[in-house]
Amino acid sequence: MNAQQPFLSPLSAVIEEIQAFLGERIVTSLAEREQHGHGESYHATRMPDAVCYAHSTEEVSRIVKVCAHYGVPIVPFGGGTSLEGHVCALKGGICIDLSRMQRILAVRPGDLDATVEAGVTRQQLNTELRATGLFFPIDPGGESTLGGMAATRASGTNAVRYGTMRENVLSLTVVLADGQIIKTANRARKSSAGYDLTRLFVGSEGTLGIITEVTLRLYGIPETTSAAVCTFPDVESAVTSVVTIIQYGIPVARVELLDARTIMAVNRYSKMTLDERPTLFFEFHGSPAGVAEQVELTQSITEGNGALNFVAAADADARNALWKARHNVHYAMQAMRPNGRVWSTDVCVPISQLTPCITETEKDVLAASFFIAMVGHVGDGNFHLGLVVDPSSEAELAEAEALNERLVRRAIALDGTATGEHGVGAGKIKFMTLEHGAAVNTMRTLKMALDPQGILNPGKVLPDADV
Repeated sequence: MNAQQPFLSPLSAVIEEIQAFLGERIVTSLAEREQHGHGESYHATRMPDAVCYAHSTEEVSRIVKVCAHYGVPIVPFGGGTSLEGHVCALKGGICIDLSRMQRILAVRPGDLDATVEAGVTRQQLNTELRATGLFFPIDPGGESTLGGMAATRASGTNAVRYGTMRENVLSLTVVLADGQIIKTANRARKSSAGYDLTRLFVGSEGTLGIITEVTLRLYGIPETTSAAVCTFPDVESAVTSVVTIIQYGIPVARVELLDARTIMAVNRYSKMTLDERPTLFFEFHGSPAGVAEQVELTQSITEGNGALNFVAAADADARNALWKARHNVHYAMQAMRPNGRVWSTDVCVPISQLTPCITETEKDVLAASFFIAMVGHVGDGNFHLGLVVDPSSEAELAEAEALNERLVRRAIALDGTATGEHGVGAGKIKFMTLEHGAAVNTMRTLKMALDPQGILNPGKVLPDADV
């Protein structure tokens, strides 16, 4: 080694080499690192050693190549809205922030698809699409980036009709662990050519590659949209109504369950006056005649299951206020205990098992020593709990951990999953073997093949994922 060149640690060398082409867009300030060391959940902050703001796929590739050369960990970052510790830098290293990659690369109305960079949000895309008469329906709430939504296999309130990111991503551009750039598929709506790499990377949470571009399915804006609010005397009758509606094949666009506690939080936070009972929010899309029929059938079923009222809201302002309140539920929960932190968890079960799963879970909710809200995209068997805990209380954290474990084990025992849309991250990694058994070894083989150094988002998704 040249005596005039000081020895650099791998991390210092990485920062120096990246700085040579990224300039001021690699930062090491405490504030920036802290901001990128957590999502929106109870998980403790784990800061990266530096944050890189990438502007293109090529820049991401160059950053990854440098990190791969020195074996330094990489954590991708989008909107920072994740809930299971996905963006925590458990082993330090470099955070690649893709939020500035905000170009809408192509909109093809004739093919009903669009290609965007990973940092584009669903709101930005839908604003761009407004003049085309098209929209992108996957709506998990929050300022989520489309790259992050693909990485976590997000869904949301519209999933019962339009599906999740799994069904709506046609192709991806991905940077692999060695910096190589690949495209997972062309834009054809179906293909029998080779392995389905698109589905492999959708939901991989940055552990197999870094998603930099996404090609998405688009849909026509419905001719008619109507909403309704329906209250029930108890959660069981509300859930039973949803199960019946889905089994009858009524094509509702959205059906959301909010328990009485959640409605109370929504009323306080969003200044609403909803009846504080278990409530279903519905939305219907289609032709005027089709929507009228959906509303009539849904009202009949809910009333047959003991609904206390069924109030339609066809007015756009009323609908928007309703869904804005629904999307603000996380912050409404937080506001119930300003010094607390929301431990948000979710499970998903077959629709026929939803009633017993929620009924048993409600017993845990009622017995808890802290505020818990229950919400759910119940049309596809998915529901969430928001446990508002004191993060400094070991007793409350232990109680929350036990409740979360009972919930997950209950769902898996009913042939469900530990997470319907939040993802595994670091928070639910311990349930992977319970749910998948020996298949976890196959997942680990894929991880080792694509990331032999274990530098991509280490400590996420797989038990002992750092190979």
